[in-house]
Amino acid sequence: MTGFAFFNPETQTTALQVAAGLAVLFLPYSILGPFVGVFIDRWSRRQILVIAPFVRGVLLLGAAALVATEAPDAAFYAAALGVLAVNRFFLAALGASLPHVVPADRLLAANAVTPTSGTVATFLGVGVGFLLREIFGAGPGGVALLLVTSGVVFGLSALIARTMERSLLGPSYDSERSQARQEVRNVLVGLIEGARHLAQHRVAAATMGAMAAHRFLYGMATALGIILYRYYFTNGDAEAALKGIGVVVATSGVGYFLAVFLTPWATARFTLERWVPMALAAAGVLAGVLVTPFQVWGLPVAGFVLGIAGQSVKICADTTVQRDVEDVYLGRAFSIYDMLFNGMYVLAAGLSAAILPANGKSYLAVAIIAVGYLVSALIYRLVTRRLAVGSPPPTSAAPR
Repeated sequence: MTGFAFFNPETQTTALQVAAGLAVLFLPYSILGPFVGVFIDRWSRRQILVIAPFVRGVLLLGAAALVATEAPDAAFYAAALGVLAVNRFFLAALGASLPHVVPADRLLAANAVTPTSGTVATFLGVGVGFLLREIFGAGPGGVALLLVTSGVVFGLSALIARTMERSLLGPSYDSERSQARQEVRNVLVGLIEGARHLAQHRVAAATMGAMAAHRFLYGMATALGIILYRYYFTNGDAEAALKGIGVVVATSGVGYFLAVFLTPWATARFTLERWVPMALAAAGVLAGVLVTPFQVWGLPVAGFVLGIAGQSVKICADTTVQRDVEDVYLGRAFSIYDMLFNGMYVLAAGLSAAILPANGKSYLAVAIIAVGYLVSALIYRLVTRRLAVGSPPPTSAAPR
């Protein structure tokens, strides 16, 4: 879907169009986030993992029909919005479910394996998609066949989720919990309550902030890379640009995969509160050094570095939220998490649209990315060090 939006040979792609496309693809995550939390804390999370993939599969079949019939782009984006909106429920349910199946002292290892394995599988899917695109063709018919394939696989994942017992993943019963209808009318109040609860668990809040900073800077790097490959490196050849971005995606996937093994070892050796700023600082220094020459080889290596650093920070953020936040607040906490995770990404693309030249070569953008990572590392370290010498953090109430 990204290739169809940004690397269509029949259309020109500008930084503003990239920002608009990313907004369409990611804003549903932020807009629906508060409402998702209300239901994640009330509905059977196992049922969400069963129903959401099935709905996504149906929507992708509809998107395939739209592409095959060469319907207007607006209709295609509407279908994409539907797919991503449903995905919000799926991912939030996964995040809130993990403490129900993993002991609290194993959450870090579980967060290194579970979401990262999903990310790596996504990167593998991108690779398979490139291969199928060569077989099916790059035209509307080929894109439609790819969407049908994705829809079928989503349906199969729903069958896997059905093998779990319905109440296995929570939420925990709370006799004082209000009705969902009332909560929907008070979403803002719920978000404020979730934010206040997070404020009482400041290591989790600080790590979530580090993750948000990474997503903002990673969003800038994404927009920069798309425009550089579309025009600076390939002189407007959409197919060559898509293949170049594919290499960056592949190296990023390797980085994500290595973070599975590196993060548990690093946090055991250095502690979580030290590893997060180390990862951010390394990302800032290496991204600046690798991208500044504006050579084709630099972006895949930078993608590898940002893959390791970003996934390391995300694993730590997932762990601190699940470890420190009480189960009855997990849905709302992960809603705030998702709003930051995707909203910062889109906001960064908007900033990129304002500063990137037509060919993408911008020393200013690289400087913002490099310095931003370093400043984020420094702020996080100062905050967590102050907490370490102050009062002890609240005890975990996450269920084993």
